[in-house]
Amino acid sequence: MADTKVGQVSHYYDQAGVSTLTLEVDLTVGDQIKVVRGKDEFTQEVGSMEIDHQKVNEAKKGDEIGLKVDQPAKSKAVVYKVS
Repeated sequence: MADTKVGQVSHYYDQAGVSTLTLEVDLTVGDQIKVVRGKDEFTQEVGSMEIDHQKVNEAKKGDEIGLKVDQPAKSKAVVYKVS
């Protein structure tokens, strides 16, 4: 099964290690994601995400979230849910 696009990063906060994006599908803490920008790519488990600075365990399609990332995931990086 193919990976599912979660969304595209709109901003990356370097000091916090957080990327913001609007979800195209539901996302839950514990999901495996892949972040791709050009040739750069990494995979991680969703460990922490926030909506309006409040920690959440799940977010729905259309929500704008802050996602804690293990490596820089800058603007225009695409996030996929790994199947």
